[in-house]
Amino acid sequence: MPQKLKFRRLPGIFAVCRLPPDTRVPEWAGRGTFNSITRTGDEVSIVCPLEHVPVEHKPDIRWCCFQLAGPFAFSQVGILASFIDPLAARGIPIFAVSTYDTDYVLISEKFSAAAVACLKKAGHEMIADS
Repeated sequence: MPQKLKFRRLPGIFAVCRLPPDTRVPEWAGRGTFNSITRTGDEVSIVCPLEHVPVEHKPDIRWCCFQLAGPFAFSQVGILASFIDPLAARGIPIFAVSTYDTDYVLISEKFSAAAVACLKKAGHEMIADS
C-alpha cells in the first residue's frame, strides 16, 4: 500500500546542469540553500538555484523542487516510489535527488501545478514552512 507523505516546495526555480566529467566543480554550484553535486565517470551533474547559473550553462528546463518531509530510516522502503508513481502515471517527468535524511523531487516548472494536484489526489499533503 502506498505511503501518504508530506512535502513542501522549496522557494525559487532550480537548474539541472551537466558538465564534462573532468570539470572542476564551479563555485556557483554550491550557492543557495539547496544544491547537489554528483560526479561520475561520465559527467558532473549540478542542481542549484537557476539564478546562480552562468548564461553559458543555463539549461532549457526550469525546475521546481519538492522536499519530502523526512527524515526516513534506511529500513523504510517505497518512500520515493509512493511519491513519484502517481506522477509517472500522469506522464509527469521528474529528476530525483536523495540525501541521508530525505528525498527531493524536481519537476519541470511547466508541470508543477499538475504535479501538485496529482500528488494531493494521491493522498499526499503539501505543507508550508512554519
